[in-house]
Amino acid sequence: MITTSTLTRAAAVAAAVSGLLYIVIQFIHPADEVASLTTQMWVSVHSLSFAMAILGPIGLTGIYLRQVREFGLLGLIGYALFALFFILQSAFVFAEAFIAPLVAADAPQFAEDFVGLFGRHPAVTDLGPLAALPLVGAAVYVIGAIVFGIAVLRARVLSRGAGILLIAAAAVTPVAGALLPHTLERMAAIPMGLALIWLGYSLWSDQRRIAGRTAPTGHGTRLDRTPAV
Repeated sequence: MITTSTLTRAAAVAAAVSGLLYIVIQFIHPADEVASLTTQMWVSVHSLSFAMAILGPIGLTGIYLRQVREFGLLGLIGYALFALFFILQSAFVFAEAFIAPLVAADAPQFAEDFVGLFGRHPAVTDLGPLAALPLVGAAVYVIGAIVFGIAVLRARVLSRGAGILLIAAAAVTPVAGALLPHTLERMAAIPMGLALIWLGYSLWSDQRRIAGRTAPTGHGTRLDRTPAV
């Protein structure tokens, strides 16, 4: 039977798996160039990226709904912005995985400019509104994650440590982008992935505590006031 607890635990798993994929992808991502587009590795990595981007909002939704009353307006804004990043990411990586390889032979320069958007490659062709995607994506990613992390801290429902790591991971991203080459800049995704895993674990643990409090025992209902890990 599908229950609120079941859905919440599913969201916890989704957040953790999304974070894990976010970390793994950084180590196996091929170069953003035309030569990579026709390889199986390119399709595989971006299929994983698509899965990560789909699971991310599912996990965030469960985290948000668990503490929706405590989150208030600030949490809603953080949730909406951070989830928007994953939605934009899902559309982009889908195009990278299944559309860019199809046009690589006939329009190699366009294909390379498109897949190099987030790699800070200067575009030769006119990409129109797509050229603004990295800036918009970075803004909703950084601002959304920071505001969402602050809301987690204020709510005091899930792990405060996870909220702090989420804020730190988002804050370090623009610094890494300004100071490091793209291959090293990718490593800034590792703390973000760890933060998502931690939040997913905290949400899962929270559901276990709730189940423990409501389970009848020989001495009545057990109250567990253990704070979130």
